[in-house]
Amino acid sequence: MNDILRQPAEVIYQAELDALKAQDIGEKPENWALSPQAVVTYILGGTTKDGVEISPKYIGNRRLIETAVATLATDRALLLLGVPGTAKSWVSEHLAAGICGNSTQVIQCTAGTDENQIRYGWNYAQLLANGPSRDALVPTPLYRAMEAGTLCRLEELTRMGSDVQDTLITVLSEKMLPIPELNDAVYAKKGFNIIATANNRDKGVNELSAALKRRFNVVVLPLPDDMEQEIAIIAKRVEEMSESLALPMPKDAQQEIEKVVTIFRELRGGETLDGKVTLKTPTGNLSTAEAIAVMVGGLSQANWFGDGALDAQDLSSNIVGAIVKDPVQDKAVLEEYLETVLKKRPGYADYYKIMNEVL
Repeated sequence: MNDILRQPAEVIYQAELDALKAQDIGEKPENWALSPQAVVTYILGGTTKDGVEISPKYIGNRRLIETAVATLATDRALLLLGVPGTAKSWVSEHLAAGICGNSTQVIQCTAGTDENQIRYGWNYAQLLANGPSRDALVPTPLYRAMEAGTLCRLEELTRMGSDVQDTLITVLSEKMLPIPELNDAVYAKKGFNIIATANNRDKGVNELSAALKRRFNVVVLPLPDDMEQEIAIIAKRVEEMSESLALPMPKDAQQEIEKVVTIFRELRGGETLDGKVTLKTPTGNLSTAEAIAVMVGGLSQANWFGDGALDAQDLSSNIVGAIVKDPVQDKAVLEEYLETVLKKRPGYADYYKIMNEVL
């Protein structure tokens, strides 16, 4: 699988999962590959008893991850909530990889998602030839997860229509999926559960019904608490992605990450880091994920069109692209920030000059 662009988490981190499994003496819920304590170690990082280093997949509040894992050990589903770019899908994938060794049972929820994509579909050739039967059913990831007693992931749950969302109520409350065409049902095996993600900014798009909300335990994933934590997250992910994409990581990357994070945090927060200047905020949320994308885009530009060293020349157009989502409002916000803040700040002269050129 060396030619695969992005492998599932359980493949990328198979050595770590195997090391944890070999040393795991904790009690496991039925059909779990690891104990809850080992799952938390897999996600937050640590060291096994025989000295194998487990890399952190998520840098943040330990209590949030413990709550998420504890929820999945019950019969209640988990909803990871937060603004875009707070690693909801990333955490969801790694929870599934650590708990059941399979993170690929995913349903991407959109406005076009219908009940057949949630429950099951039909092989119409078989249906016409032999009539309704189990063999003519086309199982969805949810159906397969119920049969196997594993986890199913639903990405961007609130993007899906409210009437389709409510098809999950019977599954979550009764742990069964009716098949009325066969006068039958699929009953979930122990270990089955659902991890859903949704972002705060979608509230009101297709808000969850009260009945469905009650069947989820909500864990809110926040933006990084402080600048050092955000820099650490970005540096780690950029290093991983540079290795995956065969892009050399320059020695000066850390100082450029600090500059990008400074710009993002000030515009996101509506004031300079020292609190002396109030700023207008752009329409986008300038998340940690967007900062990672800016850095990876800059690495690519430095590698293919520069001398390999990372600087303002490589990053400025990516920064402007991340900030200016609305060509009128966001452009005005960035122009004001450049003139009132970056123009006067030591060490940012190149960013001021090139970002103005890009604008």
